[in-house]
Amino acid sequence: MSTPPTDLGHVLAGKVVAVPEARQLDVLAGLLERRGAAVLRCPLVDILDAPDEQRVVAWIERLIATPTDLVVFYTGEGVRRLMDFAGRAKLEQQFIAALGRTPKLTRGPKPKRALGEHRLVPEHTPAEPTTAGLLEAAHAIATPLRRVAIQLYSDAQDRQLVDDFERRGVAVDCVAPYVYAPASDDDRVAALIGELAAGRVDAIAFTSKAQVQRLAEVAQRHHLEASLRAGLARTRVAAIGPVVAAELANDGIRVDTMPDDSYSMKPLVTSLCELLAPPQR
Repeated sequence: MSTPPTDLGHVLAGKVVAVPEARQLDVLAGLLERRGAAVLRCPLVDILDAPDEQRVVAWIERLIATPTDLVVFYTGEGVRRLMDFAGRAKLEQQFIAALGRTPKLTRGPKPKRALGEHRLVPEHTPAEPTTAGLLEAAHAIATPLRRVAIQLYSDAQDRQLVDDFERRGVAVDCVAPYVYAPASDDDRVAALIGELAAGRVDAIAFTSKAQVQRLAEVAQRHHLEASLRAGLARTRVAAIGPVVAAELANDGIRVDTMPDDSYSMKPLVTSLCELLAPPQR
């Protein structure tokens, strides 16, 4: 990656950046606008509590009553949602205590930070914050594993890790504490695709794989696949981290920039500034 300019200032002046983020839309848009960008806001995916609260609370109660040999957290959002569920059920302190005495494996820095908010530290972290990294880290754990609890980010997610544990004879207890929902109607998403195809967007910044999936789903439903592919081919594409980059790559979409190691909003904006800044004289 190129060396950042000493003063990023308004390096994005005159640039249009599409932002599909929903939960922290104002945060990301504000960071870009302070660099001079015009932000095209089109939140694609909202995050809601899992509708079956009893199912989530039952998972928490099982972890408290019968400790597992390992707890796996995929996302920081999952950690926080589980804490919220535990709090509403008046089980937060018992849940934190159970996690404190149970070895924990986190996929990346976000669940690690979320655990840190409760003075919890994961004993195991992968070299790469991906499913492949989780698989490698799980196989490196020397302690025999009989029962494992896993926080998924959706019931329909890639279950490679779950399948791997089950093939090894490990009993797996999964929970998905949140669900994704559309944050903008299809017409608004179709309009974003039109802006991309017309070349009126300089860059788009993806912050979750669910955003990539929703954009592709709307394009397919409205027969806009060719427009979307052409638009993304002429637009600079930024990914917040390896998971999002892998989803884009799986769809044959080029990734132009990604933070080197800290996968959060500010490094994402910095990487976009480096990518779009005028050449230094």
